[in-house]
Amino acid sequence: MNNQKITFKYFITILVGVLFTWIIHEFSHWLTAKLLGYESIMTLNGTFYNGDKVLTDTHDILVSASGPVVTVLQGLIIFLLLKYRGWNKYLYPLLFIAFYMRFLAGLINFINLNDEGRISEFFGIGTYTLSIIISSFLFYIVFLISKKYNLKWKFQLLTTLFIMLTSSILILSDMYFGIRLL
Repeated sequence: MNNQKITFKYFITILVGVLFTWIIHEFSHWLTAKLLGYESIMTLNGTFYNGDKVLTDTHDILVSASGPVVTVLQGLIIFLLLKYRGWNKYLYPLLFIAFYMRFLAGLINFINLNDEGRISEFFGIGTYTLSIIISSFLFYIVFLISKKYNLKWKFQLLTTLFIMLTSSILILSDMYFGIRLL
């Protein structure tokens, strides 16, 4: 049987996983903007342009796409590790966090266009199309791992709640304190 025991170490793993996922997501936006020649600022939950140079539409889409691409790659790599190397409850949150982050971003499109929403609008395929496709794909690979390892509802619920709590604290901290990383 696979280990699904909820421990303090597991909660710390989720906390680190949320920070890691958000930071590499935003770093990829920031790095793409820098490589394209734009001054930008990276915070815990955002990357903003900081200069006189105006982004071209193509560059804006490339910067917008870089974060979700990295997050989907994270989910896919963890999925493959869990599928072919066996169960590891300390890797699983990195898969679930990737899904949760892109699902939450899709919901935010109702308030303010987010990465996938901007890209969908640019290509004229409907604001929510890419969000639905990406979230569905990530949900599907979470589902496959959950089914393969018979993950119990209590483990899934506590994982979800702690990811929601830690990501909410991260997002609110960024909103209120504007924690600048780069």
